[in-house]
Amino acid sequence: MTPQYVLDLFGEAFWTVVMLVSMIVLPSLLMGLVIATFQAATQINEQTLSFLPRLLVIIFVIMIMGPWMVTKLTDVFKLIFSAIPIVIGL
Repeated sequence: MTPQYVLDLFGEAFWTVVMLVSMIVLPSLLMGLVIATFQAATQINEQTLSFLPRLLVIIFVIMIMGPWMVTKLTDVFKLIFSAIPIVIGL
């Protein structure tokens, strides 16, 4: 086991987390931007107006991308758990 191997495992796990989180956050961010533009154009200053559309976008993204996200997360868990004997030196 080398430090580079551990760094590679950490990098893979970190990249997976960034990818999975961005799948949920970016569509919500774009929906919030669209709603904020609409609010600025119509001068509606309601704080709760953007909550429901963003929630619906998040639910939709999880429904569509959920199976892929679970598969990706499962693959990373398998990689990490299979690397435990290598990391601890067995």
